[in-house]
Amino acid sequence: SSCTATIGVVSNPDQKNIKIGKAGRNRWRGKRPQTRGVAMNPVDHPHGGGEGRTSGGRHPVTPWGKPTKGKRTRRPKKASDKLIIRRRHKR
Repeated sequence: SSCTATIGVVSNPDQKNIKIGKAGRNRWRGKRPQTRGVAMNPVDHPHGGGEGRTSGGRHPVTPWGKPTKGKRTRRPKKASDKLIIRRRHKR
């Protein structure tokens, strides 16, 4: 068979346990704050607007109106489809 494997150990397994602690430290790493679409105005995001606090009112979309969170956006007859054996697991 043609199985492949990686042998060895991760050099710093405790890396995932580091607490960043505050928003500023994330900013030092170049990460910008995430603003929810529901908190924006309708001119800024399809989920924005409404009187008071409202839900998005539609399926989750990007700021440009394309469906997100599970919606398949790939063309069904794409030529490289025959190279894909199975879909990756959902996260």
